[in-house]
Amino acid sequence: MGGDHTITYPILQAIKGKYGPVGLVHVDAHADMSDSMLGEKIYHGSTFRRCAEEGLIDCKRVAQIGLRGSGHGLADYTLGRQMGFRCVQIEECWFKSLVPLMKEVQAQMGNGPVYISFDIDGVDPGFAPGTGTPEIAGLTSIQALEIIRGCRGLNIVGTDLVEVSPPYDKAGTTAILAANLLFEMLCVLPRVKYR
Repeated sequence: MGGDHTITYPILQAIKGKYGPVGLVHVDAHADMSDSMLGEKIYHGSTFRRCAEEGLIDCKRVAQIGLRGSGHGLADYTLGRQMGFRCVQIEECWFKSLVPLMKEVQAQMGNGPVYISFDIDGVDPGFAPGTGTPEIAGLTSIQALEIIRGCRGLNIVGTDLVEVSPPYDKAGTTAILAANLLFEMLCVLPRVKYR
């Protein structure tokens, strides 16, 4: 569990040493594909661009889910697709279950190693207001569960949940959702026994 999305970058650098490039299930309001901000190449909005450039992720096995909101340039929305990512805009998620989508994601990920990265701003701020970059019209808490539970059976080698900001979480609802999503992530790890 982390602060901003930059933490995923060194985690994936370490994971590459053991597993090579991994598949990625990335839930977020933002693609995090910017090149730089204020002259900095490494920041929370460039994480997955850096990961792709360094070969930390298998671009054909990347699914970004819940994308919407502001960006710093056109590349924020086009570069991932050009690299082979599956980019699921939020409009494709509205008013429906994401179980069918996650069956497609399962097929895309195959048997190779997979990392789950969940930015809490992927969820609508009505459910998770405690984040520094809220974007309206996001995923519901039910859809967030469907995504995580839809990862069961994948060869998951790591997970994170980022961008929870307690000062913005006045009622504690974001922390409650984040804690439950982290629990759900533990439940879908390989070798977890179900009754």
